[in-house]
Amino acid sequence: MTMNRSPEGLDQSPYRTIWTLSWPQILMMVFNFLIGFVDVWTAGRINREVQASLGLITQSLFFFLIVATAVANAGVAAIGQSLGAGRELRARRYVGLCVLLALVMGGLLLVLGLPLKSLLLSALQVPDSIRPVTEYFLWVYLLLLPSYSVLIVLNAVFRARKQVFFPLYSMAVVTILNTVGDLGLGLGWWGLPELGYQGLAWATFWSVTLGAAANVAALWKEGLLARATFAPWRWVRRALPYLYKVSWPSVVMQVVWHSGYLVLYAITAALPRDNVVSLAGMSAGIRVESLLFLPAFAFNMTAGILVGHSLGAGRFEEARSYGYRILVIGLVCIVAVSLVVWQYLEPLAAFLAPDPAVQREAVNYLFWNLLAIPFTLTTMILAGAFNGAGATHFNMVIMGLATWCLRLPLAYVLGHLVMGRASGIWISMLASQAAQSLVMLYVYAFKDWSCHGMIKHKHCKKEAAHAPRI
Repeated sequence: MTMNRSPEGLDQSPYRTIWTLSWPQILMMVFNFLIGFVDVWTAGRINREVQASLGLITQSLFFFLIVATAVANAGVAAIGQSLGAGRELRARRYVGLCVLLALVMGGLLLVLGLPLKSLLLSALQVPDSIRPVTEYFLWVYLLLLPSYSVLIVLNAVFRARKQVFFPLYSMAVVTILNTVGDLGLGLGWWGLPELGYQGLAWATFWSVTLGAAANVAALWKEGLLARATFAPWRWVRRALPYLYKVSWPSVVMQVVWHSGYLVLYAITAALPRDNVVSLAGMSAGIRVESLLFLPAFAFNMTAGILVGHSLGAGRFEEARSYGYRILVIGLVCIVAVSLVVWQYLEPLAAFLAPDPAVQREAVNYLFWNLLAIPFTLTTMILAGAFNGAGATHFNMVIMGLATWCLRLPLAYVLGHLVMGRASGIWISMLASQAAQSLVMLYVYAFKDWSCHGMIKHKHCKKEAAHAPRI
């Protein structure tokens, strides 16, 4: 029995279709939020050095997972468009190809990352006071890369198939195990050995590994680990070009985006005063801010699903209209949630960061970044639509320029030369989000991004990328 809850064919209205796919993904993002929230809360109860180290290495982990994220984005486009076109076998084979790529790339990054971990710590300008803790987190997280890659790619595979409950279940597993591990091994609750920051690291390792295992079990249950899922080489040679076309801009964009965040952390770590406090405040503030990203990420993923299926079926105007509808729903939701969160900034910061100085910096961070939330939401939803269409190069160019040509130079100038404190860095984040969201909206409205799907749009001037017919 399949778990595919496809809205198509159920005569649902567009808004009902959006909600049917979005609410399980919103709940899934709640679990994601709880994972990060418990991590930072527990780290803060150990000491602020651990909290600052966790923020640095969590961002580094995202950097190492950029290939898995790119494969996941390409998989959503290829699988969704194949299913929209009614090509079930082609979609199944793309599932197998994405899984193999996740395993290979995750293992390769592990092998390459271990000998380079000291170089990365130096590049991040990690303060000496937190370097031993940061190095331990990095070592454990590198060991986690193969499992985390499989978790990310299989979550995307199920979303592309509109089987949005499987990612929800796997993230529930990760959340429960991570919470028990953080509190039990990190703080010694329930009579478990108190391992401090080492307990936090291994709680992440085992929770993510078992979450990936749950996804593999779901893949087997759906019959997607059968021989037919893994295509012969002659098919793979024809299928890889489209995955490459979609994934390489996503890889570059993720490198540019996450390396930009690493540089932002480095700029913060090198502030002339209160650098550790600023890092810890940023780490705590990001966790609160991520609460507002829950519906944004869910709508980002829904946009990718619906745009991909509509383009595969040849319904190009429907694909474009889904993006606008999701954007309107997202803005309404995010404004409502932001107004609630705004009333409780200080209690939330105090809950995450017992240190009074860190609390003040977390509130300062949130003030500027809450103002940026509508712009951030616009970027995220339209980026999801571009992912579903296979037009990932728009995300690469727009986000890359906003990060490296606006955010980082402005962060250094304001943070180091003008204001001499972290507020200048937070202001630069607001400015870059506003600029990139307006450009994204212009491109979505006036450029024919549907040309980058597998099916050729009648108005396209160039041939669309071809994929295997089976």
